[in-house]
Amino acid sequence: MKTVIPSEITPVQLQTIMQTAVSPRPIALASTVDKDGNSNLSPFSFFNMFSTVPPILIFSPSRRVRDNTTKHTLENVLETSEVVIGTVNFPIVQQISLASTEYGDGVNEFIKSGLTMKDADLVKPKLIAECPVNFECKVLEVKSLGDQGGAGNLVICEVHKIHIREEYLNSDGNLDQAKLDMVARLGGNYYSRSNENSLFEVPKPLVTKGIGFDRLPDAVKLSNVFTGNDLGMLANVEVLPSEDCHDDENIHLEAQKFLLESKISEAWKLLSK
Repeated sequence: MKTVIPSEITPVQLQTIMQTAVSPRPIALASTVDKDGNSNLSPFSFFNMFSTVPPILIFSPSRRVRDNTTKHTLENVLETSEVVIGTVNFPIVQQISLASTEYGDGVNEFIKSGLTMKDADLVKPKLIAECPVNFECKVLEVKSLGDQGGAGNLVICEVHKIHIREEYLNSDGNLDQAKLDMVARLGGNYYSRSNENSLFEVPKPLVTKGIGFDRLPDAVKLSNVFTGNDLGMLANVEVLPSEDCHDDENIHLEAQKFLLESKISEAWKLLSK
């Protein structure tokens, strides 16, 4: 196994490893204003939600690795303590990339990227009309993580109002994950896309308690056919169907076909003697 000591490689090399390994990352499209009310728009993939009650989002406009300068977004939130965060999906991913261009002071990335400004209700920064969801936020704290190039600045935001485009709702009035067609950042120039062709479900063991890998019969656990995912599914039943199981690889292959369709009960019926 290759091992790396962060302090022994360059910041660029370290950034490449971390951004490729820690992926996919959701993208925050941050709309801010400076003290004079001039708009700025920029995407950040160091972003996620960290609390539901209160609703907290955090994104990080890091200091630039190449020259240790700071971004307009960071300067704006330090001045105004307000931000609108828009979510990013496939229909606007190219415009979001354009908004990441490092334009000079006074340049409005809304205009450069062709995205539409819309007045927010509670904060001065503009909503991004094309985003599936917009969060109006007050900045609670900006925590600096260092003064070197590549150091992050955690912008801790409390959500005060949420705007959702209705075309992304399902018949129950909830956000439809397939319709959203979200995108995320990977390493280098790569993005990933979450649409109906790539989505899959894994039942959460919140109420039930799976038997676990340790309870699987050796004939199953030591199979040359089953992957870690297969065994994880088989181990997520509450009661072991049978202590005595087939060790025939042909039967395991047939059972695996059921597992690929998430038919765990049918797989166990095949495996049990």
